[in-house]
Amino acid sequence: MVNPALVDPATVRATAAEAWIRAQPILRNYRALYAQALDDADPSYVGGFGVFRHHPQPPTPADTPAETPDVTPAAVPVPVTGGEDGDTPYSRAWLDLRAEPWVLSVPAEDRYHVLPLQELDTVYAGFIGSRTTGPQAGDHLVAGPDWRGEPPPGIRSVIRTATRLVGILGRTRLTGNTPTEVAEVAAVQERYHLRPLHEYAGTPTPTPAPEPVWPVWREEVPDGLEFLAFLDFLLGFFPADGPVPLPPAETDLRGRLVDLGVDGRGEFEPAALPLELRTEIERGIADGRARLTHAIAGLRDRAGLFGTREQIGADFLRQAVGAATEPHGLPTEEAWYGRWEADSAGRHPPDAADRDHVIRFAPDALPPARFGWSTTLYALPDHRLVDNTLDRYSIGDRTPGLVRDQDGGLTLYVQHKRPADADHSANWLPAPDGPFTVVLRLYGPDRVVLDGRWRLPPLDPR
Repeated sequence: MVNPALVDPATVRATAAEAWIRAQPILRNYRALYAQALDDADPSYVGGFGVFRHHPQPPTPADTPAETPDVTPAAVPVPVTGGEDGDTPYSRAWLDLRAEPWVLSVPAEDRYHVLPLQELDTVYAGFIGSRTTGPQAGDHLVAGPDWRGEPPPGIRSVIRTATRLVGILGRTRLTGNTPTEVAEVAAVQERYHLRPLHEYAGTPTPTPAPEPVWPVWREEVPDGLEFLAFLDFLLGFFPADGPVPLPPAETDLRGRLVDLGVDGRGEFEPAALPLELRTEIERGIADGRARLTHAIAGLRDRAGLFGTREQIGADFLRQAVGAATEPHGLPTEEAWYGRWEADSAGRHPPDAADRDHVIRFAPDALPPARFGWSTTLYALPDHRLVDNTLDRYSIGDRTPGLVRDQDGGLTLYVQHKRPADADHSANWLPAPDGPFTVVLRLYGPDRVVLDGRWRLPPLDPR
């Protein structure tokens, strides 16, 4: 409980603002965890902890955009940065690492794939996949902060996490929207295998961790004082003294929160606070919301929003922006996103109702990526895929039948009606009869992309 004697009322407002921002990625992840691992009535339920649910079928225009912001308070305007990614169908799972580690096994696979281990606050503990561990088959140990054992024989790598709960949103490259290709991706996904360590090693089953009283998620939680009660519960899965060191700013904030009664035991009661402190906390929440709103409004690209704890550090605001705009975004070295939000004539957003557009990649400036690239078009304002006669929603390096320019370059024809010219039709990226945006994704981008030497070509009206 809070000890008013330890609390300086003059600092409560600033602490509450910082805590509210710090809590945003944790709350967003808990919302996803609650729906996918705890609430068996939710359509996104995966089956509990330690279970994969695969989605090999690519999205269609009828599907709800996957990255629609749904946790950030309504007062915070949030741009959707990407939308559903039809290139890399998802494999979802959650792990409870309190009793023992889990072993994640992957098959030998040349197809691009990544299985990122995302901690409770959306920071990445590590990555298993084409870029990091290669195409070889392997068994990888995922160990939480309480484990002090030695990995058994056969383990290729060990990923240590700072939190006791972690999520996996795996991606596997889909190179075509055909039944055969979808079946091939499904076959790869089915070979992603999760086992508790005792099952893998053939050792006795450990004593299970006690079942928590999981707080029921409600959409209004991030908007008021109750966010601290949820944060208090969730910090119990995020120890400050684990083997993964936390930055000094995190330790400092934790200390100030303990003075307010938020100590990770899950016993915080907002109503028990003196009225003066409740008032200051509410003011701090408003300050934090204003800071997040301002940061999102100034967002120009996603570089630096996602990464490991070494990459992110204690930049709580940057984490909150990343969680608000794309809660499971990958770091740019894994997947780089570019976006055409305006055409070269300055129309923002571009509009296909009364003009056609082209995107031309020069022969020496094709998208440079180790594992491939794609362009996907979304209708605005709801960021949905565009219904069309070809059932084509993206064009990339694996799209069959593309026609190169005479000089070896590549021109994409972005327009509402199918081009009459056969070569243009082969390179047609269907647009709506209205405003749109186009997202370019590079998987394993080359260094020239990451350091800014390669840039998006213009979207030119015709």
